[in-house]
Amino acid sequence: MTPLAQLATSNRGLARFCHATPTPRTALLGALLWAATMGASALVNLSLLDSWVTPDKIRTVSLLFAGGGALAFPIGLFAARLVSLGRGWEVAFAAAMVCLAAVTIGLTAGLYALQYRSYYAEWHAPVFTLTWGFQFAFTMAVALYQFVVLGIRLYFPLGFIALFAASLWFARQRR
Repeated sequence: MTPLAQLATSNRGLARFCHATPTPRTALLGALLWAATMGASALVNLSLLDSWVTPDKIRTVSLLFAGGGALAFPIGLFAARLVSLGRGWEVAFAAAMVCLAAVTIGLTAGLYALQYRSYYAEWHAPVFTLTWGFQFAFTMAVALYQFVVLGIRLYFPLGFIALFAASLWFARQRR
């Protein structure tokens, strides 16, 4: 028995943490598939809009959604496993839906906010001043608001279908 396994058996919280951690293979393959699906969802939706005529903008937003999906899957999977540990498939399904959706939207919105902030950085005050702090906070808040208003719709319908399928897969795995 490894020292980590011995410690995990003596500490309940650490044992739950170890049981909730997905395998590296599942995390990597899931992240790649989730990234491709989230990027495709944004790409399909933006391609259908008439006002998004610039291929560079479509590519940037699609890559942003793919990056958010790639970062979100292992974290969302871990959170869903942690919440549903030792519970029925219904709880596992709901945990996967909520955790994957929240983490995917949250991380993608965070990436969007950082990209938005980098655009406006040249007009902001010098770094780490009080004025810069206010400008940083309000720029990030505005970017997050814009993502909620304009960005979440890019997940429908393909992203929602993928979320449902991933949640079913997760619930079946937890039986």
